[in-house]
Amino acid sequence: MITMYGRPDCDDTDAVRARLQALGVDFVEINIDEDAAANQFVLFINGGFRSTPTLVFSNGKRKLILTEPTETELDAALKAT
Repeated sequence: MITMYGRPDCDDTDAVRARLQALGVDFVEINIDEDAAANQFVLFINGGFRSTPTLVFSNGKRKLILTEPTETELDAALKAT
């Protein structure tokens, strides 16, 4: 399962969304501008920064978090999960 925390005005969020969709990867997207708890999570994970997209890959008890990943980093994470 992949959860992507993003913002509608973020070019990086748009790029990662497009990449996931092009690869046919299922994901849940949460807009941190509309979800206060999600915003707080992103701030916590990223040391006080609203860095988007922040992706959480979960596989049971194992979690991988990527912030503003490059296409190479995203592809590597998808292969590893």
